[in-house]
Amino acid sequence: MNAPLLMIVDAANVVGSVPDGWWRDRRGAAARLRDMLVPSADDGVPGFPGPLEVVLVVEGAARGLSSVAGVRVDSAPGSGDDRIVELAAEAAGRRCLVVTADRELRDRVGALGAEVTGPRTVRP
Repeated sequence: MNAPLLMIVDAANVVGSVPDGWWRDRRGAAARLRDMLVPSADDGVPGFPGPLEVVLVVEGAARGLSSVAGVRVDSAPGSGDDRIVELAAEAAGRRCLVVTADRELRDRVGALGAEVTGPRTVRP
């Protein structure tokens, strides 16, 4: 059986896409996003049916956020973008979707064969 689609979510970029006061509590905003992503593991997201392996990459103040059933949290030791590129490279040969609006990151993971979609795919 093939591995499910790997969906890597750029937490900082997706959280920052909605001006809801996230900057006052970056860790809390990342936790809310993590919890919002849980149904995606089974149900998928628009255009990408489930099941999905969901990885939320956090950086900065959100580091150390715990994983929950359905969503693995990966705390980037440095740049979140660099960690996302590493994860996409490790997924070589496997279908991979990166959720970000960051143009440079989209180009970097696209060159590795990853598909890319914007924050609205996971956050209305």
